[in-house]
Amino acid sequence: MNIDITRRHFLQGCQVGLGGIALASIMNGSTSAQQADPMRPRQPHFPAKAKNVIYLHMAGSPPHLDLFDYKPELVRRNGEPCPESFLRGRRFAFTSGTPRLLGSPQRFARHGQSGAWISEAVTHLPTVADELCFIKSMHTEQFNHAPAELLLFTGSPQFGRPGMGSWVTYGLGSESADLPGYIALVSSGTFPSAGNSCWNNGFLPSIYQGVQCRSQGDPVLYVSNPNGMDASMRRLSLDALRDLNEIQAGELGNPETRTRIAQYEMAFRMQTAVPEVMDITRESQNTINMYGAQPGASSFANNCLLARRLVERGVRFVQLHDWGWDFHGTGSGRDIKFGLPMKCRTMDKAVTALIRDLKNRGMLDETIVIWSGEFGRSPFREGRTAGGANLGRDHHPFSFTIFAAGGGFKPGITYGASDELGFDVGENPVHPHDLQATILHLLGMDHTRLTHRYQGRDYRLTDVHGNVVRDVLA
Repeated sequence: MNIDITRRHFLQGCQVGLGGIALASIMNGSTSAQQADPMRPRQPHFPAKAKNVIYLHMAGSPPHLDLFDYKPELVRRNGEPCPESFLRGRRFAFTSGTPRLLGSPQRFARHGQSGAWISEAVTHLPTVADELCFIKSMHTEQFNHAPAELLLFTGSPQFGRPGMGSWVTYGLGSESADLPGYIALVSSGTFPSAGNSCWNNGFLPSIYQGVQCRSQGDPVLYVSNPNGMDASMRRLSLDALRDLNEIQAGELGNPETRTRIAQYEMAFRMQTAVPEVMDITRESQNTINMYGAQPGASSFANNCLLARRLVERGVRFVQLHDWGWDFHGTGSGRDIKFGLPMKCRTMDKAVTALIRDLKNRGMLDETIVIWSGEFGRSPFREGRTAGGANLGRDHHPFSFTIFAAGGGFKPGITYGASDELGFDVGENPVHPHDLQATILHLLGMDHTRLTHRYQGRDYRLTDVHGNVVRDVLA
């Protein structure tokens, strides 16, 4: 027996090499798990309230003071100079000097048994007011779009971290065998400012990357067979690739090789599953009308209906990004008096339909729906447009409003508040890390235990922060 063996040869030869040891560690030491589908459903840390997430991101950040955070004192003091105490030591994206307060031109009313304040800019959401959990004390450190989006979705304002959906599928896998566990849909013709980094896998295995689907044209780029290749030829090619990858996995033990095998197989199954699930003509005309969807078009309404179809088929995390909520007052379509109600018409009906549809199908209790921007809008006129006819607001990270529905969120409540002028959080502050921790908790995961070792450090979605907001849990 030759005992003259180097450490390198030992690590290459034992079982499947050093990469196999690392993969076994990732998979809680299970040897059989190394061969398993990395997207297989896994047990949460504790019993979960929710199984799926639909995150509705209004990219650009909606003016919450004109939608859900009614400030009569701000209206009363409209046009007055901002108090110096609110401005001292602060920077704003496009405003300097002493701006003037801007009360909302929208009228507000209470709705539902909960008495939620909702403006006249939205007309359908008031009918589901008692399903909504408003959080009016959100705050963030970031006042530019891309860093704020990255913090919201990846837990860091820097590029390179995994998206929230990547963490969720890394922890729980997916219940869909034929569709990706994490899907992103984009509407209004523009990506969010942070681009596809909002749904990137970062340093997690690439099988957990979000897949962008399109509601017009080919649902997924490059998933179709190229000219001259039919399904049987594709199958033969994939079998050959699988055999080669299995040889490489056995020799090198790189977890990404297993990921590559799983991705090729998923792509093959997606060729049948994706066109079917993305075809909204399979829905009844009443359902299509309820959402305001248009088969064959690319729209936020179509994407809301698709989101329901996707979670219905076991997709774990669906992320919708709708651009056009950056109301600086730079044009007639970007003002909070006339442009905002027009933009809301493309959102209001579809979001209301999504909540109703999920509830009617018995899915709302197990599906978290989140509606938010990446930050808020200022209680004063935006500096560049302050002298014009269009009313606009600047970026405002210090307080903003979001809402949630279903999935274990307490319905019909308002949690937290901003101060009387809407500048700062007045009570019960909630940071994006707190929101992330709460979403993971409802999915049955302890955010401090959902970690991945990278470059010698255990990383997590919430970085080193975050607390579950237990008062919003049903």
